[in-house]
Amino acid sequence: MLPLPGKVLVAVGDRVRSDQVVARAELPGKVFPINLANQLSVTPGEMKGYLTKREGDVVTKDEILAENKPLIKWFKTEIRSPVSGTIESISSVTGQVLLREPPRVLELLAYVDGTITDTIPQQGVVVETTCSLVQGIFGIGGETSGDIVVAVKAPDEPLTANHLTSAMKGKVVVGGSFLSAETMKQAKAVGLAGVVVGGIHDEDLRALLGYDLGVAITGTEQVGFTLILTEGFGTIPMAAKTFKLLSTHAGQKASISGATQIRAGVIRPE
Repeated sequence: MLPLPGKVLVAVGDRVRSDQVVARAELPGKVFPINLANQLSVTPGEMKGYLTKREGDVVTKDEILAENKPLIKWFKTEIRSPVSGTIESISSVTGQVLLREPPRVLELLAYVDGTITDTIPQQGVVVETTCSLVQGIFGIGGETSGDIVVAVKAPDEPLTANHLTSAMKGKVVVGGSFLSAETMKQAKAVGLAGVVVGGIHDEDLRALLGYDLGVAITGTEQVGFTLILTEGFGTIPMAAKTFKLLSTHAGQKASISGATQIRAGVIRPE
């Protein structure tokens, strides 16, 4: 679902890919107020006579917004735009000009390959797919996808940096019992889409994030890949059934999300 009203780009019955944009919205840009009257040393009512732009005009950074025309050119004052954007309003009462930066485009991806079964106007869609679902205990990182690669031979085998190769770039790598800080650095360097493993030490997670996570919803972290713990914190072998299921689907595409919420409205990584 989009976080604010937007436009749905697909229709019921459409086939979509996991990386396909299905809805789009625009987040309004930041507003920058400028007191032009004060900077020009004129009254607000006089200000419009010095403007070189009008309300609604598009401007670029450092473009002249207003200037005076003194008899002696050394006394000339030019007011330039601090940002690129649009002139949203010009007030002859306050003497202020409001500039707004260009909107930021927010795109909603389908997340899974499937068929659109319903659309929610201005908000999002419902995608139907046939899949196997595995939920973890904890995760970080947003929605992504990639082919499954099982890097270890058994669910109790730790995933090490030596397991990760350049051929795994963009893949979802399945490990066993543990993921070390060194392995996480290698995962980021290789460019993995995601890592699914039994456990991790909390101090290694802290080192990866650069801060204590605390009690909150996760899923927005930018660490280079999405991480899902199937069992919890510590060195914990992945459940045999989970490992077998993921191994069965090796080479197939997986969509994963690290979003986790432990308190009310529980959300599990998947």
